Amino acid sequence: MLTGDSRVDIDTSKPHPARVYDWLLGGSTNYPVDEKVGAALPEETRGNAARNRAFIHRATGWLAKNGIAQYLDIGTGIPTEPNIHQVVQAIAPDARIVYADNDPIVLQHSEALLTSTREGVTRFLHADVRQPASILEHAGEVLDFDRPVALSLFALLHFLPDDEAYGIVRALVEALPSGSFLLLSHGTVDEHPEWEGKVEAAYEQAAIPLRLRTRSEVVPFFKGLELVAPGLVSATEWYQEDPAPALERSGFHVGVAQVP
Repeated sequence: MLTGDSRVDIDTSKPHPARVYDWLLGGSTNYPVDEKVGAALPEETRGNAARNRAFIHRATGWLAKNGIAQYLDIGTGIPTEPNIHQVVQAIAPDARIVYADNDPIVLQHSEALLTSTREGVTRFLHADVRQPASILEHAGEVLDFDRPVALSLFALLHFLPDDEAYGIVRALVEALPSGSFLLLSHGTVDEHPEWEGKVEAAYEQAAIPLRLRTRSEVVPFFKGLELVAPGLVSATEWYQEDPAPALERSGFHVGVAQVP
């Protein structure tokens, strides 16, 4: 296992975004403090989390079918089957996947992320996205950065302020070779104007910083990259193969873009 810090110190008195998201997905790896945050969110938030998860499966599966065999997933969250390596390695058994997350409970459950096909590799890195250089260094022990890598940042960047989020993404993308991809999903109230201020208030009460962004504020994350059709859209609008997902509000802007 790759790890920047092997200690597991779980504070069950404070909510954590990864555990709140697990609750929204109907998982069981969370605590009453996490459920309290999730229950304070608009009811449709749970469906939105599932729709974002479905986008993740469609996007990573499509890349695997198109020859991308290396994946760096940052902000992995609580393991929820099928995980990215299961989706990808079902298509490309020799694929190599590195997961990174800073929540100790994710580290505790990382064994679920380390199952792999005999031909492929999966590793877990206990690390913080705010240290992109460290993540890249450790990931480089498994991934070959001379070949295309799919970098995924799913439901993560809205927990970072502007003065960190844009620079972190730029540092990570600049390390990717030509032909690599950035996969991203980002929370928004663009589709739910009636939620304005409500989601942020629920997280603020739990002392979890949240920066939901409009579409125009998400666009800069893809600066210098070539967005794959259909571009930057709602989670249920992004698909490459039929059948198309049901067209519903998702609460997420999503996109897949290639490094030229």
